[in-house]
Amino acid sequence: MRAERKTFDRAKALRRDLSLPEVVLWECLRGRRLGGLRFRRQHPVGPYVLDFYCAKPRLAVEVDGAHHDLPEQMSHDQRRDSWLGAQGIRVIRIAATDILDERALDGMLVMIAGAAEREGG
Repeated sequence: MRAERKTFDRAKALRRDLSLPEVVLWECLRGRRLGGLRFRRQHPVGPYVLDFYCAKPRLAVEVDGAHHDLPEQMSHDQRRDSWLGAQGIRVIRIAATDILDERALDGMLVMIAGAAEREGG
């Protein structure tokens, strides 16, 4: 689904303002570094901007900070994930703290690669 112009503009701004966990994960994903998979960062889809998106397996990877534990944000995330699922996009959510923990990050990368493989990447 094509995104609106304002979503494209928001995605462009977000690419310039990545959080530290997003920067760390992007360094692991960019340039086909993870199993040859091509990821895009801050990719617009419909009304949403996905933190990271791999088109071939239709896989989104979202980096969740502490605010994602708030009830209102959890409800929003569920609606968003349902909408993306209806578009055929699988969403994986990773805690920002796991990305900043080197040992946990290795496990997250294995999980992302496995999910992409299962989804047809």
